[in-house]
Amino acid sequence: MNPDTPSLHSTAQSEHDRTRNSLGIIQYPQRAELYSELNAIAHELLTIPAQLSHLVLLSDRQSVEQERKLVAELCEQYNISPPNNHENEFTAYLGELQLRWERHTEYSTYTVYQASAFEAPFEQPPIKRLPHKWLASLPGEVLVATHIALDDRSRPKRSLNELAQIFSSNTVIGSKVAGGSASVWSDNQIHEDGFGRILVHDDNLRSRQVGRLVQRLLEIETYRMLAMLPLPMTRDMIPKLAQADHRLALLRKTELTNIDDEQRLLDDLTTLAAEIQALSAQTSHRFNASRAYYDIVKLRITELREERIEGLQMLQEFMIQRLSSAMGTCELVHSKLENLSLHVARASELLRTRVDISMEAQIRDLLKSMDSRAHVQLRLQETVEGLSVVVLSYYLLGLIGYGLKAIKAAGYMINVELLTGIAVPVVVISVFFAVRGIRNLVSKQHKDK
Repeated sequence: MNPDTPSLHSTAQSEHDRTRNSLGIIQYPQRAELYSELNAIAHELLTIPAQLSHLVLLSDRQSVEQERKLVAELCEQYNISPPNNHENEFTAYLGELQLRWERHTEYSTYTVYQASAFEAPFEQPPIKRLPHKWLASLPGEVLVATHIALDDRSRPKRSLNELAQIFSSNTVIGSKVAGGSASVWSDNQIHEDGFGRILVHDDNLRSRQVGRLVQRLLEIETYRMLAMLPLPMTRDMIPKLAQADHRLALLRKTELTNIDDEQRLLDDLTTLAAEIQALSAQTSHRFNASRAYYDIVKLRITELREERIEGLQMLQEFMIQRLSSAMGTCELVHSKLENLSLHVARASELLRTRVDISMEAQIRDLLKSMDSRAHVQLRLQETVEGLSVVVLSYYLLGLIGYGLKAIKAAGYMINVELLTGIAVPVVVISVFFAVRGIRNLVSKQHKDK
């Protein structure tokens, strides 16, 4: 062995040593990774004035490789290092633009930042500076598309007329956030370019607060839409559940006269249970995810620390009022689905019990009938047995008679009729006991088996 080459034992020992802290105690292998996750900066450090465009695309997890490839192609155009094959989030500086890509479980986000002064917000959003062909090639479907414009504190706040022009005369909602350090306005509408709009005015934000505020606003936009994903599916399920409930009510009223009716009803209930189970399987994951997203939305809204702007509805009031109604519908349908599934299961269980009892009664009657037939068969067998004794005795006495006649013909002086008569009781008794012995022997062999 080459002395310069470390052995497997020494390599393993060095790895083992690296997992020890200064006290010599072995550390949990993923401890550093977990700490890095906790301390990871989820928001970008932004300067004001700035504009950004945010896209959320729903796509399968299998699309992550294609997404990395597309981000790498964009990086090549700007001669910067692309993301590696294991990264699920990446930030690239593309000249005056900053692109952040993040891959989540069921969606990906693309956020484009541009720190520069602007007079009319949302007229030249930064996403327009990305290649149109590249944007069109992104995998997935757009769920959220939002522009955010951040006004510098040196600029006077925009008047209500300006806000009306910016938000296309839609109803504007807004509030002071971050303890009064900023003002936020929106109309929660999709505009002609397919994007929503949020305007932020810096009143007294610190540098770190800007990124956190933007991140919370983007997460509220993203998670409220993800929370509402099951709503169209829920509305489609309402008539299906009503129909299934009606079918269950009709099945409960079915008159049962025999076991065939019970078996037919059990088949119908099993079919209905399978249909309800299929609906539950399609929706349970979506409902559970929706609850989690709704909780995040409420948490992020609380973290905004809103204060009312006179005459405007606050973001919390708008979001919770509209979103809670949609979530209430989803919860109601989900509860109805679970209750219906439970009722069908109970009805099926009761019917199965009834079918089992009916089948047991049929089996009992069948056994009773078999016992009666066996008793009759035993009586017939005993009758045949008596006849068999008579027949065998008759033939045996005939043979004895022929034998006695042969002896008389040989010259012996015997009375054939007398001897035959004397042999009758002997033969009959012998045949009777012989037949009974054979029957007992067969019965004993049957019992032994």
